[in-house]
Amino acid sequence: MTSLIATTRFSVLDRSRTREGHSNAEALRDTVRFAQELEALGYHRFWVSEHHGVPGVAGSAPTVLAAAVAAATRTIRVGTGGVMLPNHRPLVVAEQFGVLESLFPGRIDMGLGRSVGFTDGVRKALGRGKDDADDFAGQLDELLGWFRGTSPTGVHARPAEGLTVPPFVLAMGEGATIAARAGLPMVIGDLRSRDRVQRGIDHYRTRFRPSPWAPEPYVVISGTIAVAATPEDARRLLIPEAWSMAHSRTHGTFPPLPAAERVEALTMTAKERDFYESGLTGHIAGTEDQVAHELETVLKETGAQEVLVTTSSHDRDALLDSYRRLASIVCD
Repeated sequence: MTSLIATTRFSVLDRSRTREGHSNAEALRDTVRFAQELEALGYHRFWVSEHHGVPGVAGSAPTVLAAAVAAATRTIRVGTGGVMLPNHRPLVVAEQFGVLESLFPGRIDMGLGRSVGFTDGVRKALGRGKDDADDFAGQLDELLGWFRGTSPTGVHARPAEGLTVPPFVLAMGEGATIAARAGLPMVIGDLRSRDRVQRGIDHYRTRFRPSPWAPEPYVVISGTIAVAATPEDARRLLIPEAWSMAHSRTHGTFPPLPAAERVEALTMTAKERDFYESGLTGHIAGTEDQVAHELETVLKETGAQEVLVTTSSHDRDALLDSYRRLASIVCD
């Protein structure tokens, strides 16, 4: 029997996480180099993200970074996971992706999200409010209209009009409904919340309307996957991100990734410890055999066509080794 892994695409989202002792510029250069390394390993896509005012994330301009990644690679698909559409005018987003597709034809993906800035200060700086995400469906329709040349304004989005840039919807909250109604591929995570993810997938599939962009439902599940020689080594890869998340929940800021050994030496409050331990659980982590078994289970449950791996860690060499080990399982 053919394994589900063998028929599933595996891709990567890199958030350009900053590391303690390293600069934002180093994080961005690491992202470009990481894309080259993952292309050589056979991954299908490489996506970058959009975050504003976050100390632990250098990736604030995804289309700019995607251009740098695409210029440094040759075959891997490059895109965004995603551009937060409420932060931008749809015309400008269409123009940016039109430029990318024109420069790197057949390699660009347009991943789109509906989040706005995480804090009042960031939202104010962006000129946005919490309610701006409410019209995501309308913004999405306007954006796709610029590619189809159906804008009622008489304006033409150049060079986007007439180009095909595959759109994906990041299914946060109502995103699954919006993706289904628009007939677009959906990205949903994280894998720690299996029941919630499955409900979102079922909701999406039952309401999907075929479109020129996608004739049938296409599901991408996203989450952290860590592979190492031992289960203990795989768990250590999760420690920096788990602590950064615990710190953000207890202090209100998302810091650069610390080294695992520094986290292990910390004296945590009870609240910090609870968030930290929670951040270490539920991920797919272990040896190659353990991860392969868990992936087969998840793919059987979800029926997903693609997996978007989102793992970050302080130790760049160990992180690359994890992706290399994963590629040995999932990439031809």
